Amino acid sequence: MTRRATGPATPRIGRPVGARSPRAASDASDLARDRAVLLNQILLTAVVFIVAGLAVVGSFAGDAALFFLGVVLVFAVAGATLLVPWNRLHPVWVALVPALDGVAITLMQFAAPGTTLGLLWVFPATWLAASFGLVGLWSVIAAMLGVNVLVFLSTGDPLGAMTILVPVVLVAVAVGSHVAASRSTAQRNLLVKQSDLLRRLLETTRLQEQTVTEVLDAVDFGVIRVGRDGRVAVTNDAHARLQRAVGGEGTAPAFRDDGVTPLPDDERPLERALRGEGFDDAVAWFGSDPATRRALSITARRLVDDTGADAGVVVVSRDVTTELLALRARDELVASVSHELRTPLTSIIGYLDLAIDAPATPADVRRDLQVAERNAERLLLIVGDILAASSTAASAATSVEPRMVAVQDIVAASAQALRPRADARGVLVHLDEVCPATGWADPDRLRQVVDNLVANAVTYNREGGHVHLATAMDAGWTRIVVRDTGHGMSEDECARLFQRYYRAGAQVTGTGLGLAISRDIVRQLGGEITVTSAVGVGSTFVVKVPEAEPPERLS
Repeated sequence: MTRRATGPATPRIGRPVGARSPRAASDASDLARDRAVLLNQILLTAVVFIVAGLAVVGSFAGDAALFFLGVVLVFAVAGATLLVPWNRLHPVWVALVPALDGVAITLMQFAAPGTTLGLLWVFPATWLAASFGLVGLWSVIAAMLGVNVLVFLSTGDPLGAMTILVPVVLVAVAVGSHVAASRSTAQRNLLVKQSDLLRRLLETTRLQEQTVTEVLDAVDFGVIRVGRDGRVAVTNDAHARLQRAVGGEGTAPAFRDDGVTPLPDDERPLERALRGEGFDDAVAWFGSDPATRRALSITARRLVDDTGADAGVVVVSRDVTTELLALRARDELVASVSHELRTPLTSIIGYLDLAIDAPATPADVRRDLQVAERNAERLLLIVGDILAASSTAASAATSVEPRMVAVQDIVAASAQALRPRADARGVLVHLDEVCPATGWADPDRLRQVVDNLVANAVTYNREGGHVHLATAMDAGWTRIVVRDTGHGMSEDECARLFQRYYRAGAQVTGTGLGLAISRDIVRQLGGEITVTSAVGVGSTFVVKVPEAEPPERLS
């Protein structure tokens, strides 16, 4: 699995890509002002050029010299807009351009009173009102009033519709331009603020992502986040290192936590997580070479979004090879010591038997010897359990002889044998759901497993509780169910229940090997044993063995 980078290698403090500095924003504003001056003046000059052309072609009924003086002034201002670097001047100087245009248009109005040349005021009027705020707007209004008063006084013509309507329309257009420009400025300022806020949020998010990435890359356990669509969204360096060490979790041969039993593809931790399962500390060995095989402890946590829908899974993996090898070394030491204890214990029990059976042994001594014999036999049984649980011992789990057996008879015999213990505690053992079922198993070893489960169900049940036994055949498997009404266990206790030497709760006695041995036996038979439990409700154990001889044995 390749690692997808979640952030840059080193943090970059400052503006994100695309953000402009204040100096850059100021330069852009200056260039925009320069373009605005040029475009406005070119547009007015083009209109005046057309009007002047019509005046030359047609018969101009006014003062031609004054008219063309205004035209020349407009052209001169246009030339100045091309030559003057307005972006280097204070914005106030730009107001000279529409002011001079207004003077030129006024000259043309005086040259031909009563015409519609006053409409040319629309260009400087909208420019001033839009670019210079209220000052520009009041300047336009004052200019309109002043020019029309001067025209009226100089010509002496009576007030007509054009004399009144044109200024009113121009003032209305200026007011509209001012309002539109104010709104545009407000929206632009709002967008600038929002852009700055988003920039800061983006920078904060980037820094947080960088921090999370650095933290994830610093830890020694692998972390991946898989989205709802099954694609890997986040991964860290440790996960990549672990994948290289094990040869790829999805391709390397996988084995169960015993390091020997092959792990089916559909039971691989990552496959289980992608199917929607959540689990804690699922241990699996990866690698084809036993000398270099690595063990990973994998935990999967499901994620949900704000609506409660599935949002993917986070998978955390940790290399526990050293820990498991240390446990294996402990088992080897325990097995060695236990093996050495069996011979003297067997000899002790033999001589105790001889002393008990001797006719000359007094009755009170015989009773003491019988107590010693019982404890020696129990000690021998414990030693045998330790040897069976040892990874190096020739345990019962490695010496099975499976054949077709009647599973319901084994369950019934186990219940019958443990009935005295159940009666002593007032526990009822129910066989109503024990149905005829056959399975491929070693009868003695399967009986050992069932005895262990039923004994635990009776021993750790409530006074007057119930134990329900059931057998069934389904989809190629034979299942044995042992359900009790005991105190139950938490999820954490269930996850560790089959570990060697583990005992769930302080009230549990024994060596903590019975369930570990039972699991080893069932797995050696090609099956599996699982448990579900709830605190205060009880526990349910399910033993699954093949219902017929596996095909690989038939071949």
